[in-house]
Amino acid sequence: MNNPIPVFKFHQGRAPLLVSMPHVGTHIPSHIGADMTDAAQKLADTDWHLEALYNFLDSLGASVLVATHSRYVIDLNRPPDNANLYPGQDTTGLCPVDTFDRHPLYQAGREPNESEIGERIQQYWQPYHTTLDKELQRMREQHGVAMLWDAHSIASMVPRFFDGRLPDFNLGTASGNSCSDELSKQLLAIANSATGYSAAMNGRFKGGYITRQYGKPERNIHAVQLELSQITYMEESYPFRFDENTAQQVRPTIARFLEATLDWALQHRQ
Repeated sequence: MNNPIPVFKFHQGRAPLLVSMPHVGTHIPSHIGADMTDAAQKLADTDWHLEALYNFLDSLGASVLVATHSRYVIDLNRPPDNANLYPGQDTTGLCPVDTFDRHPLYQAGREPNESEIGERIQQYWQPYHTTLDKELQRMREQHGVAMLWDAHSIASMVPRFFDGRLPDFNLGTASGNSCSDELSKQLLAIANSATGYSAAMNGRFKGGYITRQYGKPERNIHAVQLELSQITYMEESYPFRFDENTAQQVRPTIARFLEATLDWALQHRQ
């Protein structure tokens, strides 16, 4: 079926920095939504309001890639073979069948089959990744370096995935494999210096498929994932309103992360 809206939004910037937002989309095509439950329509597991939070990207000259479709349609931060990125731990899959709170996303017997999942890969997943890869390659060729910032957020408490409250800044570099160790240390220092916030590096969230797939330090392509606790900038209960007052407090630290990333990149062109 034809998409009523584009699969993603893309803005090409002037700097060697690409910000990816694969989980901000809220659109569910009608033919998919017809099989879903009321729980799915609330879109509870969306990375809400990241475009509003990251409202300074144009001033940095960053390229920005933003998903328009819900992660319930297909999760752009999962591998196409649906391999578990955290072996031994519970995660949701490429085409999730339940919410983070374990509420079914589909009416009984109407979950997507293998053929339907394959169609979603081709229609939604592949175009996003093709654009992401091409933009990183363009940056690498033009600037001698390419930086990928994969922007995410999640509720501060999700018992299914972690105990207690999540740290506010969860930086992930695929256990050091997707990014320069020097830059990783700089980012963690920025996070630890932010008064009133907590931080972790490669803790519960080490980076998903995007960070692991595209971060290639040996080719001077570096990738970092930030999984931000949503309590730092929004209301975590339905209808998930943006809170500009709290956002104003956390936004400067996020900007410092990206400024430091760009500064590092400009010093390490090849």
